[in-house]
Amino acid sequence: MSENNLNDIDERFIHSEDPEHPANLICTLCAKFYNHGWVTGTGGGTSIKHGENIYIAPSGVQKELMKPTDMFVMDFKSKEYLRKPKVHKPSACTPLFLAAFNRGAGCCIHTHSQWAVLITLLVERNFGPNALFEIEELEQIKGIGKGRGKVGNLGYHDRLRIPIIENTPHEEDLTSSLEAAIEKYPDTYAVLVRRHGIYVWGDNVHKAKTQCESLDYIFQLAVEMKKLGLSWTIS
Repeated sequence: MSENNLNDIDERFIHSEDPEHPANLICTLCAKFYNHGWVTGTGGGTSIKHGENIYIAPSGVQKELMKPTDMFVMDFKSKEYLRKPKVHKPSACTPLFLAAFNRGAGCCIHTHSQWAVLITLLVERNFGPNALFEIEELEQIKGIGKGRGKVGNLGYHDRLRIPIIENTPHEEDLTSSLEAAIEKYPDTYAVLVRRHGIYVWGDNVHKAKTQCESLDYIFQLAVEMKKLGLSWTIS
């Protein structure tokens, strides 16, 4: 497709009165995430798979001020952009979002949550650089799914396990490590990045958002538990 033709037709992908349309919903979600402190200083990002198209928030944009016209749209099969705003750069998170979509996700959220970063540091200090984040017997664990293809969510007595990968100077260089973590822990819906943040996904937007909120609550609680000398696991 030529650049001229691309510019002629791309606007149809982002104009909708439906608040649930991906171009509108990403803007709404990122504004909420900004208020949580998850996407401060243009950090983080969100992507939604809608049919055979992927909607992606741009890089380097204040997430609380985004508009539908800021969105990138990619064809999932060809990985070619159907819409590329000239004033923005594609998100460096894109290959990591694709890693989640390739495993059946419908939405992927990347945050720079302070609680997620602190958890990666606490795990490294207390359990070593190769350890997972593990916690059990918390009510909010019920907000996390059992795993891809499995029915229902984890229970109160289940142990939540989130893999942690090392950070890299460039975001896209995290892709192979994230993919390896997903392969090793196929039931996970999230991967922590040491000293950086977290990637969380779900079968749809609702599940991704619910799991992201649940995990952030759990991380904050886990940090406070460590302050009080309380163990994250029973045994």
